[in-house]
Amino acid sequence: MPWPSSSCGWCGRRRRRRRTRGGGADHHEANGGGGGGAAASREQEEQWSLFIELPVLEAATAGFSDDNLLGRGGFGPVYKGVLGNGQEIAVKKLSLESRQGVREFLNEVRLLLKVQHRNLVSLLGCCASAGHKMLVYPYFPNGSLDHILFDRRKSVQLDWPKRYQIILGLARGLLYLHEESPVKIIHRDIKASNVLLDEQLNPKISDFGMARLFLEDATHVNTFRISGTYGYMAPEYAMNGYLSTKTDVFSFGMLVLEIVSGRKNIDKHQDAEKTDLLNYTWKLSEEGRQMEIVDTALSEWDADEARLCVQLGLLCCQAVVSDRPDMYSVHLMLSSDSFTLPKPGKPAIHGRVGRWMSATTTASSTASTTTTAGTGTTTTTTTTRAEAALGGIAEDDSRNSISISFTTEGR
Repeated sequence: MPWPSSSCGWCGRRRRRRRTRGGGADHHEANGGGGGGAAASREQEEQWSLFIELPVLEAATAGFSDDNLLGRGGFGPVYKGVLGNGQEIAVKKLSLESRQGVREFLNEVRLLLKVQHRNLVSLLGCCASAGHKMLVYPYFPNGSLDHILFDRRKSVQLDWPKRYQIILGLARGLLYLHEESPVKIIHRDIKASNVLLDEQLNPKISDFGMARLFLEDATHVNTFRISGTYGYMAPEYAMNGYLSTKTDVFSFGMLVLEIVSGRKNIDKHQDAEKTDLLNYTWKLSEEGRQMEIVDTALSEWDADEARLCVQLGLLCCQAVVSDRPDMYSVHLMLSSDSFTLPKPGKPAIHGRVGRWMSATTTASSTASTTTTAGTGTTTTTTTTRAEAALGGIAEDDSRNSISISFTTEGR
């Protein structure tokens, strides 16, 4: 995609940042204070810091007209715009009341400038002027995966080969974040609405406002700030704040099962035994009937690939964290014809969905615990750690940051 011309008011500032050996990324929650570059094989790296003047974005979006409104995330509205050179953009305008303050804004800008991969949404620019904070991305007319996958009229676009390529693309994107990017990044909110689709329906992982930087040799961290979405959050993270790359692996596994089945991971319109997709898939798998979850809207599919994806989804969602594969292994399983998958262990069923949590949860009681929800709401109270982590988040409509950035219809 060509860079916009300077006549559009797009100001580029070239910055050279020197890498220092042994200087890991922030171990604590990434924020605007402190920079902490990650160790890398290269000594120096060139980065672009792109700033767009507010009048340019106002002109591009017709003064942020409601006619150009694409949707509303937990942190504010997103508008479609057209620059003076004809380039279509999506502008994420952070609400003044948004939970995404300067910390999350700088976090997302910083991360998106560091990471570059074909399966990640690229940042085109940002604006921080007159109290406004905005992020500018390419416009994706196909919107997010959930708006196609869960719509029976639109899901016909996703035949089996395309679904398999989406799964493989997501695996590549997460592998890059976990092991190949300049900084080790845990996304923390992998879900269908945070996957954008380009013109060829190739997946692009979006929304890095909740992502967390890790020291290169760090395996996990314990945090009291739980950020994520019901149904996709790994129980050990939702209940105890145990965060690792396996947190993303769990969410990826849930998303794989959704892509295969064409339904949401929690669907209250289904029969009781089918409400929880993970639990139902495990039950079918134990009975040797796992292929029954394949989307009935598919006219044909590759049985071996479908079986592989179901088994892979269950492996990623195992209750024992150490038994879940890392993204390198996941990518190997998907791209190798000779890889033999182990039998999945019992999945992490309980603790994934708030309303199923018991008040007698064994998690220790903690005071003044803050939970950042997909809806952007925060609760501060004295309660059990599990209750604090899961309370106050809407199950079905939980969305944050840029999760509905490029849709033509809001929810």
